[in-house]
Amino acid sequence: MATILLLLLLGLFAANFTPTGAQVGVCYGMLGNNLPNAQEVIDLYRSNNIRRMRLYDPNSQALQALRGSNIEVMVGVPNSDLPNLANPSGAQSWVQRNILPYWPSVRIRYITVGNEVRPVNDATSWLAQYVLPALVNVFNAVRSAGLDSQIKVSIAIDMSLIGVSYPPSAGAFRGDIRSYLDPIIGHLAWARTPLLANIYTYFSYKDNPRDISLPYAIFTSPSPVVWDQGRGYQNLFDAMLDSLYSALENAGQGGLDVVVSESGWPSAGGFGTSVDNAATYLSNLMRHVGGGTPKRPGRAIETYLFAMFDENQKTGPEIERHFGLFSPNKQPKYQLRFGGGRPWDIVSEEYNATFPLKADM
Repeated sequence: MATILLLLLLGLFAANFTPTGAQVGVCYGMLGNNLPNAQEVIDLYRSNNIRRMRLYDPNSQALQALRGSNIEVMVGVPNSDLPNLANPSGAQSWVQRNILPYWPSVRIRYITVGNEVRPVNDATSWLAQYVLPALVNVFNAVRSAGLDSQIKVSIAIDMSLIGVSYPPSAGAFRGDIRSYLDPIIGHLAWARTPLLANIYTYFSYKDNPRDISLPYAIFTSPSPVVWDQGRGYQNLFDAMLDSLYSALENAGQGGLDVVVSESGWPSAGGFGTSVDNAATYLSNLMRHVGGGTPKRPGRAIETYLFAMFDENQKTGPEIERHFGLFSPNKQPKYQLRFGGGRPWDIVSEEYNATFPLKADM
C-alpha cells in the first residue's frame, strides 16, 4: 500500500512540475568578432537541448536560422529604436518587418521593448520618455495582427530600480523612478504580461562582500542565512527576486509575474570570478528555478542565462567579456544539463524550515 501511495505521489509530482530545463533559456549575444554563424549557433542550442533563446535585436540571420527549430524566442527592440517606436506607425512597421515574416515558423514568445533603461542619472535616461509609448504601440501592433495571446510585449529592467531590497518583504521601487515605472507595470498588468528583470547576484556580492557571503550568492549555503517574516533565505537570488515581488505589491501590482531575463556569473576578469564559481552558480540556478522562491513557492521561474558565448567586443569592465557558457569555438566551459531530466531531480530548497536562525546576510 505504501509503495502504491508513493508511486501515486510521484505521478502527481511529475504531472504538475516540468523538468527545470524546460524553464531555462540562454541569451544569444553577438558582440564578438570570432563567434560562430547563426545557423551553427542554433544547431548548438538544439544539440544541447536549449529550448529558449533571448535575442537583443531582430537579427535576420538568427531569425531565419530559427525557422522550424521549435526554440521559443524573446526578440529585443534595441534601445536605439525606442524613439521611432514611440510613433504608432513606426511600431507597426517594426512588427511587420521583424516579427510577422517569421511567425509562426519561429516561435516568438516575447518582444522586449528596451533593455535596462534607467530614467534617472544614466546614459539611457533620455530614452525613458519613449519606453511606455513604444511598449503600448508595439503591443497594439501585435494585437492588430491577432497575436497578442501568443506574443507578449514587455520591458526588461535591472535591479537598480529597487530602492529597498532588504529584508525582501520590505522591497520597494525607488521613489524617483515611480512616475516612469508605475504606468508601465500598470499596462503589463492590464495586458497580463510578465515584467522581465535582469538579476545578478554576482554584482551584489562583488559590491558588498563584507555582508554577502560567496556561498549565499552561489546557492551553496547549507542553511538559511536570512529570516524574514518566517521565511528562510538560503540564497541571494531568492532574496533579490522576492524583493522585486514585494516592490510590485507595494506599487499595487502584486499579481504581476516576473521572468528573469538575464542571470549569470563571469568566469574571469574580476573579484570573485572563476570557472568553479560560475559553474556552481549556473548549475545551482538551473536546478533551483523549478521550485520558486520563499514568497512564491512551487511556481517555476522562467529564467534566461547570460550568455551563450564569451563576447570579446563587449565594452565596459573585463568581466563583461567572460559570461559565456561556451567559448567562441563552441566548446562548453561548464557541464550544464538542459532539459531531459526527471522532474524529481529538481532540488527542493529548505526555506520551509521552522527552526530559528540568526545570521548576517
